[in-house]
Amino acid sequence: MISISYFDLVKKRDPAVKNNLEIILTYPGVHALVFHKVGHFLYRKNRFVIARLVSQIGRFFTGIEIHPGAKIGPGFFIDHGMGVVIGETAEVGKNVMLFHGVTLGGTGKDQGKRHPTVGDNVMIGAGAKILGPITIGNNAKVGSNAVVLEDVPEGATVVGIPAEIKNKREAKEECSLN
Repeated sequence: MISISYFDLVKKRDPAVKNNLEIILTYPGVHALVFHKVGHFLYRKNRFVIARLVSQIGRFFTGIEIHPGAKIGPGFFIDHGMGVVIGETAEVGKNVMLFHGVTLGGTGKDQGKRHPTVGDNVMIGAGAKILGPITIGNNAKVGSNAVVLEDVPEGATVVGIPAEIKNKREAKEECSLN
């Protein structure tokens, strides 16, 4: 279920990793993805209650809540992870990186598609809240603790409450996501 290439991805994104065993035993983001894969499989088979049960067991063990209906692309990585919440209709692209405390949630005002769509190669800083059926474009960055309520264009960096687009130079000075 965890491929060799995923170990390489984790090592590339987290310089603190010493070996694959450390990833298997101590990375809650990796554990949460395993629970999500099982839950998502069951969800697609219309086994909603057991899918949610698997999801809640994963939440209990990791502190990361990923609804089994959420669609997660390859190369997804959650660093640290405690307090991450990903809603049912969220869609996450390829090579997305989240830090702890991120919410991809709803506003409570929408029906149907209620959660964000995150493009490919996006980085979302610790504590960021992305709410509603909005889109975060490919190669975008969301600063720590930003509250994003509107679409973010491809390649943009957003920071603040509410989140505002900053040019890359200003955003690098104000909000380092590395």
